[in-house]
Amino acid sequence: MSLQAPIDGSFRDPSGHVYANSGSILRTVNETARVQYEAVRDSGILSELSLADRIVASEEVSGNDRPSGIPDSAYLLKHQRIPFISYPYEWSFEALKAAALHHLDLQLDLLERNFVLSDASSYNIQFIGPKPIFIDILSIRPYIDGEFWSGHRQFCQQFLNPLLLRSLLGVSHNAWFRGSLEGIPTSDLSRMLRLRHKFSWNVFSQVVLQARLEQSALNSPDSAIQRAKDSKRLSKLGYQGILRQLRNWIKRLHPADAGKTVWGEYAANNTYSDEEALLKKKAIREFAAKYQPGLLIDLGCNTGDFSISSLDGGAKSVIGFDFDQRAVDLAYSRSVTTNLAMLPLWLDAANPSPDQGWKQTERAGFASRAKVDAMIALAFEHHLAIGRNVPLPQVVKWLVEIAPVGIIEFVPKTDSTIQKMLALREDIFADYTEKSFADELSSCATIVQKQVVSESGRVLYTYDRRDNGSPQ
Repeated sequence: MSLQAPIDGSFRDPSGHVYANSGSILRTVNETARVQYEAVRDSGILSELSLADRIVASEEVSGNDRPSGIPDSAYLLKHQRIPFISYPYEWSFEALKAAALHHLDLQLDLLERNFVLSDASSYNIQFIGPKPIFIDILSIRPYIDGEFWSGHRQFCQQFLNPLLLRSLLGVSHNAWFRGSLEGIPTSDLSRMLRLRHKFSWNVFSQVVLQARLEQSALNSPDSAIQRAKDSKRLSKLGYQGILRQLRNWIKRLHPADAGKTVWGEYAANNTYSDEEALLKKKAIREFAAKYQPGLLIDLGCNTGDFSISSLDGGAKSVIGFDFDQRAVDLAYSRSVTTNLAMLPLWLDAANPSPDQGWKQTERAGFASRAKVDAMIALAFEHHLAIGRNVPLPQVVKWLVEIAPVGIIEFVPKTDSTIQKMLALREDIFADYTEKSFADELSSCATIVQKQVVSESGRVLYTYDRRDNGSPQ
């Protein structure tokens, strides 16, 4: 019998590996982690935190129910499945901030019960709707009296520094984080800061001083090791103080570039008439009511108007994607405030998240994760076909591959939005026509419905590729 391969991103953890088995998420607990796991489990804190939806729910799988192909281990756990796996380089500022606060609050509550987290990886946080949830229960271990926070450097690189990059400098973290999967180095951030930033005690102690200590360790590694051995013990009260100081600081952080962006104010100031907006919302509601998707992707979600329409129609949950940072921030805050089953994420559709990490399999790319029940793409395709010069047939095929059913809006050249896009450039898009769009869509799916929704000729095309000989 061949062993089932673990999920690629779980190889780093010596305590156990994660497996996907017939839709279930399973985690082994190796013998080396038995005592630690039993101590955490028997304390009751796992049950308490999972009931509060703060950590992923799990249950032990008995020997009789153990699937074949899973290696022998001390325990096998079955985890609650996360609807859509996302990564910190796809999160908005507000989502990353929520994840950071969730991590710190979890640490503080664990310390009250004499437990800690063994690391501070942002990849251990996922989202269900807009709510963060911690997924790596094997990183919870008993607290050792007098220990330092071993995950401090990692927390700074993967939570604090990306937040400071935008809060202090107005630079979004997404592209940098995606290109440096371990986060943003403190030394790099320190070099970018202005002098005025360094007068802040929080910035000086968490960034400038830490960067100096890192450089000192690189210059004299033997001395750094000896200093670490000679360091005084950190009291539990001191440990908690560091966490609370960071929490209070991060809670006050806001983006420095919180003003208008190209599309960030689009929901309130767009070219739609009231009638057009109502027609689109009605069409989305009816689409969702007909297909009842468990998970729907909204490409070009902006601040979430049509995501909400899909939820109103019967979609169970929505993952929204948009290129505009401000729009994604607003959509996320809206989801939190109104308790929506919607998670807005950042996406450059012309350069989506690739497969990357070790062996290019550790972090799955957009293409392999974005296989959902339904998709809507309103006022979206022209940004690729006109704005990024992607051939229209490729745009259509890429969209249809995401979901078996969906709605794609075609925006004609006569529309004022495209007229503005072409105002300062040559129109090289002779093949950008509604006929070309419809012909390409017909080649890979069945066109179920066509609805004109604007005086400029915008058209909503509902497609279904399930009876078109295409993959499900």
